[in-house]
Amino acid sequence: MPTTSHQVVNPATEQEVATVQLASVEQTDAAIELSQRAFQQWRNVAPADRGRLLRRFAAAVDGAREELALLEVRNSGHTITNARWEASNVRDVLDYYSAAPERLFGRQIPVAGGVDMTFKEPLGVVAVIVPWNFPMPIAGWGFVPALAAGNTVVLKPAEITPLTAMRLGELALEAGLPADVFTVLPGKGSVVGERFVGHPLVRKICFTGSTEVGTRIMARAAEQVKRVTLELGGKSANIVFADADVEKAAATAPYGVFDNAGQDCCARSRILVQRSVYDRFLELLEPAVAGVKVGSPERDDAEMGPLISAEQRDRVAAYVDDSVDIAFRGNAPDGPGHWYPPTVVLPRSASDAVWREEVFGPVVAVLPFEDEADAIAMANDTEYGLSGSIWTRDVGRALRVARGVEAGNLSVNSHSSVRYSTPFGGFKQSGLGRELGPDALDSFTDLKNVFISTEE
Repeated sequence: MPTTSHQVVNPATEQEVATVQLASVEQTDAAIELSQRAFQQWRNVAPADRGRLLRRFAAAVDGAREELALLEVRNSGHTITNARWEASNVRDVLDYYSAAPERLFGRQIPVAGGVDMTFKEPLGVVAVIVPWNFPMPIAGWGFVPALAAGNTVVLKPAEITPLTAMRLGELALEAGLPADVFTVLPGKGSVVGERFVGHPLVRKICFTGSTEVGTRIMARAAEQVKRVTLELGGKSANIVFADADVEKAAATAPYGVFDNAGQDCCARSRILVQRSVYDRFLELLEPAVAGVKVGSPERDDAEMGPLISAEQRDRVAAYVDDSVDIAFRGNAPDGPGHWYPPTVVLPRSASDAVWREEVFGPVVAVLPFEDEADAIAMANDTEYGLSGSIWTRDVGRALRVARGVEAGNLSVNSHSSVRYSTPFGGFKQSGLGRELGPDALDSFTDLKNVFISTEE
């Protein structure tokens, strides 16, 4: 018999939080068909009215921010500070894209013999598949621009972290969005996710997760020429040049990789330090790592919580084996919870697994480099290309290296990767397409050309 429910467990306490019913294939099909029917009405809602509904949705999320944040703490083990930011991010994304329906402009193109114009038409039913590491914001990055462009959405949260997405679905209805315009379907990837990809009424898939699963989705979507946006793995570099503010670079490095216990595709899990300041950087990094406050995510001063599961903790620990040297560790609580201390390792070569593979936990590897060309070559020596940081006081160097590093989101003297008003996505095997920013709507619309003859 297939599993019909899932027990959500608090990663910090290992206590059950809720039991969630999982959708079957039949329920998934029914939801997609209802979404398709709702699309016929939603696409014809006046742009100003669609924007107004999205603003009401944003207001509902704003009113429930603390509720959503506390739910995420129990759902995913996120620190309360991070969870509050995540709920606010959903609100901000809704506010940002509430202006989009009235600004979904086409063009008039000069031609002979008539008038030519273009329209951006919604696709239909869009399926959003959300990972467990950032359940709220990543959901919003998919469903909000899709709705703004006139599509309807079916969304599958990760099986182990469904609670905040389910609450967002309720808030959408409370805000006045019509039934079946935005539907949240908790379920297994092998059931609901697979059906999203295979169902002919689903016109686009937004998937965030592993590169392995993303490539399978892309292959299956090709059978129906189904559009995809994929945000996949990462192994981002934090490049520290000798002319940088080395003290600041070392003090902030832990927060570029240990945020959300390192369970972040944008984590700067490879630190490249110019050889002349390598030893000094490590001296400064040790107290910074020791100072990371790891503890109960409900505490306002907690900076890092637990890993999502015991399985994930074991997977992370397997990378810290006899093939690497442990430089130093931070602290982590004893007792219940899936805890793992912030850990800095020194690989013996750039071929070590901990240097090349996505650990997805609070482990960072550090190696020296010689010069600018060496730094770029080392940063690019990976199948991934999602994010990264460059630390230097030389603006020319910052631009040269930023142009040379093969990654979609780079920060200079910063670890910021995501702003709702700018594009987000990866190079190489880190993904396909862009989320957020003014261009995201293009991936949720088809461009239609219309010619009107004016000849008598």
